[in-house]
Amino acid sequence: MRATTPRWVEPMLPLLVGTVQIWGSLGAQRGQVHPGDPLSRVPLDPLGFALLVAGPLALTLRRSRPVLTLWTVAAVTVLYVYLGYSYGPAFLGMMVALFHAVQTGHRRAAYTAGGTLWLCYVAYATWVLPTPMGLFPHAGVGSLILVVLTIAEVARARREQRAERERVSREEARRQASEERLSMARELHDVLGHSISLIHVQASTALHLMDEHPEQARTALTTIKQASKDVLTEMRSLLGVLREDAPRSPTADLSQLDDLVERTGPWAAKRVTGAPRPLPPGVERAAYRIVQESLTNVAKHAPGARATVTLEYGPERLAVRVEDTGAGVPGTLSGEGGGNGIPGMRERAAALGGTLTAGPHASGFRVEALLPIPPQTLPSKDAE
Repeated sequence: MRATTPRWVEPMLPLLVGTVQIWGSLGAQRGQVHPGDPLSRVPLDPLGFALLVAGPLALTLRRSRPVLTLWTVAAVTVLYVYLGYSYGPAFLGMMVALFHAVQTGHRRAAYTAGGTLWLCYVAYATWVLPTPMGLFPHAGVGSLILVVLTIAEVARARREQRAERERVSREEARRQASEERLSMARELHDVLGHSISLIHVQASTALHLMDEHPEQARTALTTIKQASKDVLTEMRSLLGVLREDAPRSPTADLSQLDDLVERTGPWAAKRVTGAPRPLPPGVERAAYRIVQESLTNVAKHAPGARATVTLEYGPERLAVRVEDTGAGVPGTLSGEGGGNGIPGMRERAAALGGTLTAGPHASGFRVEALLPIPPQTLPSKDAE
């Protein structure tokens, strides 16, 4: 948890600075005021106390007028030094004003004010004092100003980095939410498209056979009932993803492929080559939805055609192939399709680094997807 400044510190800062300056200067003048000594500093009088209070008082405007506050405190500090009052924490207000100016983005004003303060001190120590000071005091004052400016720059950089991280985090959260919505839309398209197409085909079959073959019509109506139940179940599962306490991924996978083919109808069949094995959820979900969309397209665009679903488990990829016998049947799909089905399947395959091709073959239409299997899911060489 990031540490934050207590709320009471911010409004109390001018009072704290004023208190430190007054009490610190009173303590400092005990060792700097020596009556009769030409190098003695001037004891604090009402004007000196007023200057020690004026700087912190100006800090109350640091948020609304940071540049004005900076130059006001700088002028008060320079006047305090030129009047000969004792050194000490009288520079604290100036340090706070410099720090705040950098933090609020007024870097040029901060560096200009810091440089002006240093030049005024050098001029005072060189030409105003009875005995000019050497380079060491000049370097000390300059170093103090540079240290404050450096600390302010580091604090400002860290604050900007933190703000940038938070901005990137918010953008990433929005991007993930957008991707989830897109995934949900694709899932809903696949579920509804397949189930409604199946219901339409079976309803047409039932109407056609109702008078002459009522038993076959009953079978079609049973299929409609089961398909509507399945689509409601899948809808609840997909919409449940939107709940905070629900799993953040849809549940369709290859374990449900047999049920999908069975409820599609007797014109669909499935075969598997290679050694079946568990695959990453993304690969299984993409394979399932590609088969589902392909069977939907067959039912919509090539009614009466037979379809074969083939899963080919290779060492580094899963091949998903759906072939139908819709050659010559009006409405058979072209390579690109007329809607979002085939482009959506291509997007699913491409998202996993795979490819998808769709087009006519010798006896109908073929959809083939090649989905890579990540190395961590490949079978071990030592596996039996």
